Amino acid sequence: QVQLVESGGGLVQAGGSLTLSCAVSGSSGSITRMGWFRQAPGKEREFVSSILWWSGGSTLYTDSVRGRFTISRDNAKNTMFLRMNSLKAEDTAIYYCAGRRESLWDYWGKGTLVTVSS
Repeated sequence: QVQLVESGGGLVQAGGSLTLSCAVSGSSGSITRMGWFRQAPGKEREFVSSILWWSGGSTLYTDSVRGRFTISRDNAKNTMFLRMNSLKAEDTAIYYCAGRRESLWDYWGKGTLVTVSS
């Protein structure tokens, strides 16, 4: 089994920055891609960004965060990061990290809350 634990959420003013972390433990050898999703109040969960876990390549971003957010990972520390700059009120959400082996997102963390005040 794989366990994912997010951290780094909090309250920040619009225009500010936060870095989220996702600690990966357990049988992570089967993971091929890791990603970040978010769910704003009253909305469905949406994709934010993803990265190939072992190579760190093939990063993907949703249009609304491209140029502001940067995904990265440190395999030695079994941790994935999401650096979020120029935060906007509409970035307020619970952020989840997820991992997948093939085409489905198999593993999920419990989420960390990011609140951006305008």
